[in-house]
Amino acid sequence: MIYCFDTFYHEDFANTAVVGIENWGDASPSFELTDIVTEINDYESGAFYKRELPCLLSIINKIPLDPQHDILLIDGYVVLSDEGKLGLGGYLFNALDGKLPVIGVAKNDFVGLEKLKKVVHRGGSKKALFVTSMGFDVQKASELVISMHGEFRLPTMLKLVDQQCRGIV
Repeated sequence: MIYCFDTFYHEDFANTAVVGIENWGDASPSFELTDIVTEINDYESGAFYKRELPCLLSIINKIPLDPQHDILLIDGYVVLSDEGKLGLGGYLFNALDGKLPVIGVAKNDFVGLEKLKKVVHRGGSKKALFVTSMGFDVQKASELVISMHGEFRLPTMLKLVDQQCRGIV
């Protein structure tokens, strides 16, 4: 299963959502879950993972993951530099002992990262998405992100998980 995650921060809690799909091109999820964390860390510039990683781990602990088949897809970066400085996804990969591949899909470019990211365009959008990964080939990951369902820049499942964590759906 491919699990797509996103977190939204309210004043006194964070809501993390996950949707799971069997195949990259699926138009609807076969798994959905949300999780609220009330003890959230303050935002720390340059250390976003300290705030979001506990939220991701909280919901991941509620999912029956299969390390042989499952892939985790996050909203954000896995690596932040060509030297391998870790982003949120890299910290998640390490927290899971490297047992599950993590792919990051970011909406904004990150300066200083060129070789370890792939720039992708979907649906004729001039605005790019930026794909990074650990435990999974980044070129293959970018091709799979392009193949995800949806005719717009953001794949349908990434838009859905964003809406779910915001409580819109």
